[in-house]
Amino acid sequence: MISSLYLRRSLLSLPRHPISSKSVLGGARLLQNQAQPTTAEIESKYRDKIARAAQQKGLSVEELKVKAKEDRAKELQKQKEEFDQKKAERKPASQAAATDASSKADAFTSGARKDSSPVKPLSSFFNLPRLLATPHTPEQITALWSAYHASKSNGTGRGYLYAAIPVDKYKRMLQIARKHPSFIVPIPRASSDPDQLEEIPHEFFYLQWDLHEPPHVPSAKSQVDQLFEPRPTGESPNPNLSTVLLTPLQEYKLRGSFATPYLVVTHYTDLAHSHGIVLLRGEITPSSGAVPGADPADGGRFLLSQLDAQALALSIQRFYLWGGEGAEGKGPELLKKFYERPESFKWEELLEYVKSTSATV
Repeated sequence: MISSLYLRRSLLSLPRHPISSKSVLGGARLLQNQAQPTTAEIESKYRDKIARAAQQKGLSVEELKVKAKEDRAKELQKQKEEFDQKKAERKPASQAAATDASSKADAFTSGARKDSSPVKPLSSFFNLPRLLATPHTPEQITALWSAYHASKSNGTGRGYLYAAIPVDKYKRMLQIARKHPSFIVPIPRASSDPDQLEEIPHEFFYLQWDLHEPPHVPSAKSQVDQLFEPRPTGESPNPNLSTVLLTPLQEYKLRGSFATPYLVVTHYTDLAHSHGIVLLRGEITPSSGAVPGADPADGGRFLLSQLDAQALALSIQRFYLWGGEGAEGKGPELLKKFYERPESFKWEELLEYVKSTSATV
């Protein structure tokens, strides 16, 4: 049997950033002696036409230029949206799921990014300007969040977890996650041995937090209006956005950072400052040949069943939602021991604690 110390050291020795990609640049060189017309030459050539066009529209030449830039920006935005829609319609469901799982695996290994978040923004699911255009209570937003996910997968909601967390509780979890970003958590499995029905087997999962830049407070202005406004500067009053990735420990030990996360839990903090809530979204990774709306427990359409995903999500709360700074308890004690005193960490003790709290959490 593998000792707890060996297990801890083997986890710490696993490569965290093995992925490296080679970028291949290509393209033709421009001829150095090819004469290119300047902006001044173009305006000189078409000055009269521009003036006539401005006069017909009742604008000055400068106003016409500004309007032309705005119209061009709107047209480019429209083309991009149409292209993205057609691309999504052409992509098979299994390919889309594989691409999404791959991007989440990259997020698993990349750590916090300083330029932008590698996860889908909240605006991918909510029309934030429309939502903020009229007052909404936290309870109403929570109901909309639940209704959106319940409508997924042909109305079954399978493959997703969703909830709203009070911002104070999320900040407490975030504080612990900064100190202890990884852990191992067990979930029960059905026994295939009829002689061992009393001893329920468990499978260990590797849990990894990734923290990302805090999102800026969303605006009620339309996306078109936001195109012509300067980007928000300074620190955001919202807490960090975060993802929690969970994958079987055995697979993680074999494949390291190339292991596919079975469950990705994202905490969206866009509305934390304005409404006091953090929206949780859990995505269960589809298996190959996934069929939307299929029962993952019976059909094996996802890498995890809905119940297993819920158990893993509850493990995040069980070990990271402490009562306060320096709070004591079996969960915090095991998490700290895993980091600070690995020689005394015992997986049997962890199993006993999970069994004793499974009925109460």
